[in-house]
Amino acid sequence: MRRLRKKYEKPFKRWDKARIEREKQLMKEYGLRRKREIWRAEAILRKYRRMARELNARRNEKMEKMLINKLYRLGILQSPNATLDDVLSLTVEDILERRLQTVIYRKGLANTIKQARQFIVHGHVFINGRKVIWPSYLVPRNEEDKIEVRIKVK
Repeated sequence: MRRLRKKYEKPFKRWDKARIEREKQLMKEYGLRRKREIWRAEAILRKYRRMARELNARRNEKMEKMLINKLYRLGILQSPNATLDDVLSLTVEDILERRLQTVIYRKGLANTIKQARQFIVHGHVFINGRKVIWPSYLVPRNEEDKIEVRIKVK
């Protein structure tokens, strides 16, 4: 049996009012189901920022370029000529904007952010002809224009 590990960490301060309010606003804006989805995006962001800090300390040009190209291909960075400072200045919103749910809503394929989530979960969304049923799927830049919504009308 395959053991799955958690892809997020719970916040250290459980009852921090400012954090709770910010998370509530993010959940409403991005149509998230639970705060765990925000914590997962924060974990992804933490991973890339940690890598950028380590590369900044080591001054490894080749690895810097690889990290920046990967983030550009994912669509998180806007320019392939970005620097490590741009990676360090990323926010959770940058990660949440690349989720399939948000991309579908921003492209106008759904009327609301919650409708976009419903289309995905119900199996109406295809990328390259392949059904994707995960709203948290991070859409790479090259797949962004290959998203289609097929709804069967009875």
